[in-house]
Amino acid sequence: MLIDDLILARALHVLALVHWIGGVGFVTLVVLPYAISRSSAAEGLALFDAVERRFASQVRLSIPIAGAAGLWLTYRMDLWERFRDFHFWWMGAMFGLWLVFMTVVFVVEPLFNDRFEKMAARDPLAALDRLCRLHRILLAIAALTILGAVAGAHGWLF
Repeated sequence: MLIDDLILARALHVLALVHWIGGVGFVTLVVLPYAISRSSAAEGLALFDAVERRFASQVRLSIPIAGAAGLWLTYRMDLWERFRDFHFWWMGAMFGLWLVFMTVVFVVEPLFNDRFEKMAARDPLAALDRLCRLHRILLAIAALTILGAVAGAHGWLF
């Protein structure tokens, strides 16, 4: 029996999202608060860096897989019109979220890593606070997008 390409694409899409956004949730809600609670901000920043470095190498696979699978689903199911329909706002939100994370992981982090490291060396607590704030914003947007996408995919029109 051949696996239906839509089933495979949807499964890969969900698996990649669980890894990617689940990891962002773990870093945001567990690692960063724990890092901030360390006795020294430098120690907390080193902890965050160790976890984030390991996660970043993994997410460099899950984000492109999520995007490729989502693109394939949109193409195969001919869902392009949904991007123009306000009731399917979550389609654009999913693409926008994906684009933001692709840009952050593949462009912003490599380009500005040296600048961030210099700032972190001067003021590790400010660096941790900035990371925490950014991660909270991205996680909130991701959670809203996921909520909208799951509800919308099951017929709830907003």
